[in-house]
Order: sequence, then structure tokens, then C-alpha cells
Amino acid sequence: MTEATVLVVNADDFGQSPEVTEGILTAHRDGIVTSTSLMVRWPAAQEAAAAAMHHPQLAIGLHVDLGEWRCDDGEWHPVYAVVDTDDEALARQEFERQLERFRSLMGRDPSHLDSHQHVHRREPVQSILREAGRAMGIPVRHFSKFTYVGDFYGQSNDGSPLPGALTDEHLLKILKKLTPGRWEMACHPAAAPPPSSMYSQERVQELATLTSPRIRQAIAELGISLVPFAPRSRA
Repeated sequence: MTEATVLVVNADDFGQSPEVTEGILTAHRDGIVTSTSLMVRWPAAQEAAAAAMHHPQLAIGLHVDLGEWRCDDGEWHPVYAVVDTDDEALARQEFERQLERFRSLMGRDPSHLDSHQHVHRREPVQSILREAGRAMGIPVRHFSKFTYVGDFYGQSNDGSPLPGALTDEHLLKILKKLTPGRWEMACHPAAAPPPSSMYSQERVQELATLTSPRIRQAIAELGISLVPFAPRSRA
């Protein structure tokens, strides 16, 4: 039997702001988003968690937030730091705090784990999340059977704009390259530009593409199965 092409479309930053939350729910309801990752530290997280209860087919994972950095004139500078990501004890303590906050908000374990600006690709945060993922039996981005696709993003590594990266045409190219197997594609939609974000208007452009009828039609024609990460009951 030929292996299917299975795709999770995961929207990062759920609960970061009301604009982001609304955009993600719209992209799920009217578009191709099947999964999202909750930022539990932010003031809008509780409202996002409550709204998610009305969307039972939307998988909810934990977007571990240990800080954010931006590139200015070729150099990266912290926008904020939650903990020193090189300090294993502090990073583990903060991860566990955010996991318990997730459980409190959602009443269950996350369906998957990932992190803001991919900080868990480096040690010691990598081991912390991978250990937790194994314990809960859930995928950890970059370290699971789902191959990660990060090409649907409107900025380069240094924060400069990438014209055309968020169009229907570019997303169609990404989808056509998917081979049989399991894939995760990240996205960052919002209903309006969120305040104080270095990735702002791009989010609105993402929402337009993620809800485009052309995209859903192409997914059907390509035989791609859109799925969420499997939900998990509380540990």
C-alpha cells in the first residue's frame, strides 16, 4: 500500500495577543490550520484556552517561551528573557512551570511541544523537551516522526522581508514538494497586526493565504491528508 502524505499545519503563538488568537481560530475554521501551540505566559492565554474549547478538532500544544530575540544591523539582541537558556536548572524549572500552567488552562496534557524561536534546538533546552515529550508520549518539533517545514515565513533569518514568501503561489510550491510521509508546517496567522511584534503585517498576509480556496483545493487534488496532532488526556 502506498504511504499517504499527512500534514499537520501548526499555528504558533496562540494566546500571544487577541489578534493572534482570532487569526489562528479563523485559519482553523475557514482554512487549513489543524493544530496550534499555546503561549501560556501571555495575558491573552486564558482567553485563548477558553476559546479553544469550542474547537475540539484543533490540537493544542505548548509553545515553550523562554525569551525572544531580534536582529538589528546584523546582530541579535534580546527583546525579553524569561530565563537564561544556558542554565539547565532554571530552564527546566520554567518549562515545568509553563507545562503546569498549560494543564491548568486546558485540563489536559499538550498534544505536542515546540518553542518560541526554536530555542529547544539547542542544549540544555533540547534535552528538557525531548525528555518531557517521551514521558507524555507526544511529538517534539524537530525530534519526531513529523518532518518540519518552515518555509512558509515572511522574513529571512536576519529579520529582513521576503517578498512573495506568503503568497498562494509560494505555499502551493511548498505543498507540491511534500512526499509521502508525515509533515508539520508552521505558520503564524493573525486577524490584525499584533502590537509590538517584529513579525506583524506578515501575519495578516499569512491568514489570507491559509484561508484561500485555492490552497484547500490544491491540498485535495494533491491527495494530502490534513490532520491534527492527537490530543492527550491529562497525566
